[in-house]
Amino acid sequence: MTTKSSGFSLVELIVVVAIIGVLAAVGVVSYNGYVAGTKLSTAKNAMQQISLAQTEELSNTGIYYTQDEDCSPTRATSDEIQTILLGGSELINSDMGYLMCIQPDGTGYEIVAIKGGIAGGCELGLSQSGVWREENC
Repeated sequence: MTTKSSGFSLVELIVVVAIIGVLAAVGVVSYNGYVAGTKLSTAKNAMQQISLAQTEELSNTGIYYTQDEDCSPTRATSDEIQTILLGGSELINSDMGYLMCIQPDGTGYEIVAIKGGIAGGCELGLSQSGVWREENC
């Protein structure tokens, strides 16, 4: 006697769920990479705007604005840059994920950005002459 079964077997359902799980994992990894790349681009754009503001600062005062030698980016140094150079704008916000400071470099400056403000993380540098530096990114 043969019986006709309609529907899916348990094995078929498990295979489908496993395939969906693999696709979801690939999607999450791709999305996280996209978000990290976007934050990096946003930080670089902000650094270029700060560099333009430095040119205006030199024109107005005759010197570049700098903070401490070997500065360590914090929320305070980022806020100081926004207040002094950018007229209080919220360019360096928490959504960006980077904190910034400006250290003297000879007669010029270097803008330093560190992801999350944590040493050892992705560190960007933009010199007065427009040379980029990337470490651990």
